[in-house]
Amino acid sequence: MAQRPPRPATPDPFRPQAFFLESERAASGQILSCGTILLTNKECPWRCLMCDLWQHTLTESVPSGAIPQQIDFALARLDPRPEQIKLYNSGSFFDPAAIPPVDYPEIARLISFARQVIVESHPRLLGDKVLRWRDLLPGALEVAMGLETIHPEILPRLQKNFELAHFTRAAAFLRKENISVRAFVLVKPPFMTETEGLEWAVKSAEFAFSRGASVVSLIPTRGGNGALEQLQALEEFAPPTLTTLERAQEQALNLRGGRVFADTWNLQQFSRCPICFEQRRQRLSAINLSQALVPAIDCAACEGI
Repeated sequence: MAQRPPRPATPDPFRPQAFFLESERAASGQILSCGTILLTNKECPWRCLMCDLWQHTLTESVPSGAIPQQIDFALARLDPRPEQIKLYNSGSFFDPAAIPPVDYPEIARLISFARQVIVESHPRLLGDKVLRWRDLLPGALEVAMGLETIHPEILPRLQKNFELAHFTRAAAFLRKENISVRAFVLVKPPFMTETEGLEWAVKSAEFAFSRGASVVSLIPTRGGNGALEQLQALEEFAPPTLTTLERAQEQALNLRGGRVFADTWNLQQFSRCPICFEQRRQRLSAINLSQALVPAIDCAACEGI
């Protein structure tokens, strides 16, 4: 925490951090419109080494009614109305200090049109609140959990405050309750070489699928929170190359365990070639939607670095 840059201006607790429309492939193969709402709420109680999401959070819990107001604000501006809703809150939806449980009914009412709702949570926070939330929703529920990596030495160093057994139990609980599981997997977290970053991303995806995840989202590890910059100065961390993300997506898809999405948010920072970058970004996005591999982009300028 001492390595963090200054906290930005305090956000408005009655306005979402951001909201946007995208498309996502469903388990059925349909391409659904997806509305993602990034909620403003209290900072996550865990201090994961690589996480910079705290920059857009509050130091205190939001008052009751604030989260529904945020969602209502976003929905009024998302046109057309999406078929799927992601409520991401830079932490855990089931952390009562972040999302007041008293607001669950009103939140559920506001998003009752959605065929599927996706929220995120730490594996150790799953329990009765999840079932209460599920039972309020007319549509299906999916819970996304940050697995990050199954590397036995590096996972503890990320300060995630869970063991693989916690993830396994959480995924089993969700599946038993007919709740879908999504896993976030880091591509090349700290303390890995480029080769190891690819190897362990694929191993982690395989673990997630074996534990019941139907979706794996591959997240290239980004700096921005201070600690990773310190590790980068010590040559303990470097962001992955775009090639490593591409290969992780290809190899994870070849596992045939479920859908694999490569995160393309602010992707250009991982590219070393401005000539082929846009084509490669479009290729990743196309694979995300089709879940079918297409030939890699052949670039004479960079030879696919």
